[in-house]
Amino acid sequence: MTKPVARVPQRRNARSNRARILATARRELGRNPDVTLEELARAAGVVRRTLFGHFPGRPALLEALADEAAESLGAVLESGVRPEEPAERALAHFVFSFWPVGDRYRLLLTLARRDLGVERVSGILAPARSAATAILERGQHDGVFHAQLPPAVLSAGLEAMTLALLEEVNSGALKDDGAHTAVATLIAAGVPQERAKAVVDEVAATTTADRHGDVTAQD
Repeated sequence: MTKPVARVPQRRNARSNRARILATARRELGRNPDVTLEELARAAGVVRRTLFGHFPGRPALLEALADEAAESLGAVLESGVRPEEPAERALAHFVFSFWPVGDRYRLLLTLARRDLGVERVSGILAPARSAATAILERGQHDGVFHAQLPPAVLSAGLEAMTLALLEEVNSGALKDDGAHTAVATLIAAGVPQERAKAVVDEVAATTTADRHGDVTAQD
């Protein structure tokens, strides 16, 4: 009598392979946008056929990365936007929440120029950009941030600075868990240095406590 095929382990293995391929693609495409699918397969530790079984070609892989980034950024917006907080604290919290998915944000901008198209990527990033602009506009209205630039322009400048700092982290020139970038962001927005550092220290402590509470609740 033929034994039934064990489908569950196969499905679990397939999910694991897919996740590993996507994680490898995020890393390798961030380093070299011209990396081939064959090179990605080797870096992920899977055979070429396995990669193509999940992603028939480069466009399918890039769309999967875009969908993954959109989901991650959506989660950031749910937890990272604090309209009830003073604007300076809200901006610091936004940077801390955004930092863990910053590489995905940076990768999307790279792919926008080469593969996915500016419109597709702009659509994904629009909610995050709007949220940051709203925080800056509120801070300018309250006199916390400087008003020399319109909120949307200031937001674009801060985004560019954050992406540049992410590049420095990836190159090893800077070690940062988001705190240095949060301080720099507040200073660039017009908050005095000492005040910026104090706000970030407060928000960092709160963020750490929140994460610890989430882990405890899951246990």
